[in-house]
Amino acid sequence: MTVKQHGKRLIWPTALVLPGMAMLIYQAKLTEFFGPSHNLSRAVTALTYFASAWLLSRVLSLTFDQARVRRQPYPRLLKDLVAAVLFLIASAATAALFMGQGAVGAIAGSGLILAMLGFAIRNVVADTLSGIALGIEGPFRIGDWVDIDGLSRGRVIEIGWRTTRILTRDATYTILPNSKIARQRITNYSAPKPLYRAQINITLDNSMPIERARKIMLAALKDAKLIQKHPAPDVRVQAYEKAGITYAVRYWLARFDRDIDCRDEVYTLLDNGLRVAGTILPHRE
Repeated sequence: MTVKQHGKRLIWPTALVLPGMAMLIYQAKLTEFFGPSHNLSRAVTALTYFASAWLLSRVLSLTFDQARVRRQPYPRLLKDLVAAVLFLIASAATAALFMGQGAVGAIAGSGLILAMLGFAIRNVVADTLSGIALGIEGPFRIGDWVDIDGLSRGRVIEIGWRTTRILTRDATYTILPNSKIARQRITNYSAPKPLYRAQINITLDNSMPIERARKIMLAALKDAKLIQKHPAPDVRVQAYEKAGITYAVRYWLARFDRDIDCRDEVYTLLDNGLRVAGTILPHRE
């Protein structure tokens, strides 16, 4: 939505706020002219409350829409939630006003009502606000393979405002509250690209020269069909101890859902290659 369109949306709430504010400011003079009328004063005050909430919600909506040029779009729920809170405050203030309280007492009463309501639905609010934060930051999208530390690992099926649904590799459907996800470390295997590197560790007897062990393992991986050829796999020495030399065999995957099958293929090829070469059977970790 353009700035011009937003400007048109501000016309009506502004047209209601300005007269209402003017009537409140010159209330004493209006009373002298029309005579005292408590109902009229309360009605004007209530109208000003709602008009102000309407105008403020439109201004914030304009701010959010202009901010999307510099970052990801804000979720629509955030705008609706802000508008709902503003109108709820206006409604509570109006109710308190007609029960005989002044403007300051009305606002204080509305604050008390909101505090009580917030305490009653604090968990829902926490999940919803966390969902909004996840939507703004975008640590993952639908279809991404993620690891929510200590909670679940799998593919994101649905991202809601209160919960996120994940389908694990063993076909288990997990529903997680967004407030819990926001407090955990998130590993996204699909971002920034689906291609990522995995590794396995193999310990061989230190009687075998490092270069020979590296050549045998790399030659064995040339027959791999599931891992990526480009970038090519490599072998790095990770530890040199009395028990043997530990190698890190690193390879690239096209997608995280192939992780188990690729790991199985890599272990099988390495085992065959080392046995054919007549080496000591490796210790696996």
